[in-house]
Amino acid sequence: MVRVKRGNVARKRRKKILSLANGYRGAHSILFRIANQQVMKALCYSYIGRKQKKRIFRKIWISRINASSRTSGLSYSQLINKFKKSNIDLNRKMLSQISILDASTFKSLIEVIN
Repeated sequence: MVRVKRGNVARKRRKKILSLANGYRGAHSILFRIANQQVMKALCYSYIGRKQKKRIFRKIWISRINASSRTSGLSYSQLINKFKKSNIDLNRKMLSQISILDASTFKSLIEVIN
């Protein structure tokens, strides 16, 4: 059996992992085995985080809309129900932005649906 020297290939592989682990604390950025575990863990968390980000933003938009609509005497669910019945198709992100940046427009929208 011929001996295979993996010097160049192995170094590139390890260097790639260690560059991904750059900035981690302690041995997590220096030792290959530990860095490899941490990089795998971080990649899993980043994948999960991309999914959670969408849920978190939707929650934020809903709570902002709810807070703004309660000043007009409506709950969030009543407001959304009235928007659907009057065929006003604004998504939650836009409603949230309107409620924060332009309160007068938000109140006029509420007057239109009432």
